[in-house]
Amino acid sequence: MWGLNLQFGVGGVANLAYVVVVAAGAYTYAVLTLGPPAASGGFQHYVLGLRLPFPVALASAGLAGGVTGVLIGVTGLKRLRQDYQAMVMLVVSLMAGTVVAADTGLFNGNAGLSLIPNPISGVSGMTSGWPYVGIVAACCLIGFVVLRRFTTGPMGRALRAVRDDETAAAAIGKDVVRLRLVVQAAGGVFAGLSGALLVAFIGGWSPAAWAPVETLALLTAVIVGGMGSDAGATVGTLVVTVLLLQGVQFLPEIRSHPGLKEALGWMTLGAVTIAFIWVRPQGIVPERRPRHGREAPPTHVGRIEPLPPPASRPGAGGEAILEVERLVRRFGGVAAVDGASFTVRRGSITGLIGPNGAGKSTALSVISGFLEPGGGAVRFDGADVTGRPAHELARRGLVRTFQLAREFRGLTTLENLLVAAPGQRGEGAPGVLAGRRYWGGQERELVARARGLLAMFGMADREDEPARNLSGGQKRALEVMRALMTRPRLLLLDEPMAGLSPRLAERLEEVLLQLQRQGLSVLLVEHELDVVDRLCEQVVVMAQGRVISTGRMAELRTRREVQDAYVLG
Repeated sequence: MWGLNLQFGVGGVANLAYVVVVAAGAYTYAVLTLGPPAASGGFQHYVLGLRLPFPVALASAGLAGGVTGVLIGVTGLKRLRQDYQAMVMLVVSLMAGTVVAADTGLFNGNAGLSLIPNPISGVSGMTSGWPYVGIVAACCLIGFVVLRRFTTGPMGRALRAVRDDETAAAAIGKDVVRLRLVVQAAGGVFAGLSGALLVAFIGGWSPAAWAPVETLALLTAVIVGGMGSDAGATVGTLVVTVLLLQGVQFLPEIRSHPGLKEALGWMTLGAVTIAFIWVRPQGIVPERRPRHGREAPPTHVGRIEPLPPPASRPGAGGEAILEVERLVRRFGGVAAVDGASFTVRRGSITGLIGPNGAGKSTALSVISGFLEPGGGAVRFDGADVTGRPAHELARRGLVRTFQLAREFRGLTTLENLLVAAPGQRGEGAPGVLAGRRYWGGQERELVARARGLLAMFGMADREDEPARNLSGGQKRALEVMRALMTRPRLLLLDEPMAGLSPRLAERLEEVLLQLQRQGLSVLLVEHELDVVDRLCEQVVVMAQGRVISTGRMAELRTRREVQDAYVLG
């Protein structure tokens, strides 16, 4: 259950093939402990047939679950929407059951495997009851400690950001597919271990015991207990699998309907799922976000450092930080961007204006890697980055915001900023394994920097507020602050003033001018032409996907082609 909560509740992967991963661990343990088929009379057929010690077989089952989880993830996590990912994984689950049941030489087909040895059955004076419960409890304790390393700290924060909005996560440099494969592997290890512990206790398992409906029961437990909550997953398991599914076994048998008692459990399960989704979607034990202590005051108020350009990169000392040449992007037969060319000078604020439908936001999406170009080239800091993925460009220092503000709803305001900081030690394998001692010092520095940003925008009192509770203007300001936390070299702002209060808008203008003086380059898409006039040294005008004019705002107001574009556009 913890493994599925890690995948679905924390990482946002609706792995409807989870029970396949459990089965992979179970069958791995079985074939590594059963010994040769002939040793049990040859009545069942399977591969390997080894007699490994319990710890080795258990670890191998966990490894098999992790590998299976990654393989399933590879089939469904790349270039697919989240709902399509779930459908692909459901199909994988159905196919796996069919293959295993049909191939009698692999895992004995529909009959499954039996006589799987219990690790303590041969120990003198011991039965396979309570002592084995103690083994399982010890494994659960160790597993919970490891689980907390994933779900808390920077790694858990990054996974939740991907869960809440994978597009916004890519915009701050998160490799969404890699993170989801990581969570598939980690959750798969938990699944494989649980399968092994189960078959070692009951002594056998067949394909019929791991039908896709079992995954749906576990998903219900995650929803009921509380998505993303480790304690909630435990509570959900007790409520759903013990009280509901097992509790119906104690109901009196209805002779006129022999199967009604079992069916009643599944009907109740469905009703409970719907009820919680509608009435209490946060579950019995809601996910709780950490509050950071205030040991030190903000230290970055008054200065925000953009990411310094590497001296070794070609073109780092050139005048243009961004060069767009004959850029094209088509949707069907319509050219949203049609041969647009312009440059952004290093350390400048460049405006990109035009009537609705001119292609400005589409151009930003192509430049920032969210849309594939249909032609042309994009050079950033002297390097050709045409068609590079968004997360890679963000790590290079080319970061964008969106026309409609995107926040990580389940994270606090402060966490929305912390998750954007590059190079976090706690997001790698060493950080997960070593824990807070490894990344705690860096975390304190990032908290101070994030609080400096919040103070600059007058939102210091909102740091512990869930981002979903912020006003529209605050969400817009939060997105800009989150982009600044990445320490960008070039910031692409898509209508940042939309929805801001006059106070916040004025503050944003001051911050942008301050950052420009510190060396940050900005490409600003904005409909408020007075703002463009105050901020931008150079302005690019687009209409019908083309660049029709460039210059200063005062000059552009007098040009006939610009006037016609706004009147006729």
